[in-house]
Amino acid sequence: MTAFETSGEPGAGTGPGQGSDPAAYDAVVLAGGAARRLGGADKPGVRVGGRALLDRVLAACGGARTTVVVAAPRPTARPVTWAREDPPGGGPLAALAAGLRPTTAEHVVVLSADLPFLRERTVGRLLGTLRAGGADGVLLTDPDGRDQPLVAAYRTRRLHETLARLAGRHGGLDGLPLRRLIAELDLTRISDPVASFDCDTWDDIATARARIREHGHVLDEWISAVKDELGIDLDVDPRGLLDLARDAAHGVDRPAAPLTTFLVGYAAARAGGGPEAVAEAARKAAALAARWAEESAASTEQGAAGAEGTAGSQPARPQADVAPDATPDTRPDAG
Repeated sequence: MTAFETSGEPGAGTGPGQGSDPAAYDAVVLAGGAARRLGGADKPGVRVGGRALLDRVLAACGGARTTVVVAAPRPTARPVTWAREDPPGGGPLAALAAGLRPTTAEHVVVLSADLPFLRERTVGRLLGTLRAGGADGVLLTDPDGRDQPLVAAYRTRRLHETLARLAGRHGGLDGLPLRRLIAELDLTRISDPVASFDCDTWDDIATARARIREHGHVLDEWISAVKDELGIDLDVDPRGLLDLARDAAHGVDRPAAPLTTFLVGYAAARAGGGPEAVAEAARKAAALAARWAEESAASTEQGAAGAEGTAGSQPARPQADVAPDATPDTRPDAG
């Protein structure tokens, strides 16, 4: 039995556009389980980098046409369709069968909800390899070479067929392990020790939390967390914005840095949003900061020149402050 939180009919999808788009895919995220090695904690809700593990996985499959989460409904950063195996706790194959029912795409990504380092590019790699070959599925392997069938992309029809065959052979799917499914499929394997890292213990959680704060990771992690928290999906150039903040701090005043980046974001939103709007607003603000810096440098030079003048001599009159594109006033009544 499948329960739906969204208003659409089963298979209606939670993303853009139904149809025959060959690049379309669905996603099934298994977020149930007892989490015994975590002492029964709510593992999908455990936070790494300020975000629930489930939300991190949902961000990685954000391009899915339909995203089904097999678990009791809960607040999530992205819209999803909810499903439950009947009875709950029937095991991964029963959960997978329940999650597949609302899907309609030719390919489906199947994920667990405890993958802190999974990224959208890895999901794309799985799907690209599947589409380019003839295998039933493509899965990741961990550093020890073990299969990770819940970090994988499959041909949806083959999953339906294989699950039906297993259910007929065993009188149902309850309690059957994932290895029964894997043994029936022709699979391609990709080694990825980072994306395949899952959190089964509190030590794993601690490792994940430490890793995202390592140099070279923390900025990207923070930007992703903020975007999820604010409910925005916008790719921007963080280096360009950091350069703008630096220019504002050096050319104007240190507090100008955060205020300038805020105003750039506000201006981009008023202009319709999107990376192009952000880039254009940042360009204008950077040019303004540069003009401020030039004026400051010119004033400093003029002050130094005046101090060096001889006593009693008339200091040179500063050139009028005129914008580069200004023209003389030629009106008849101009003084």
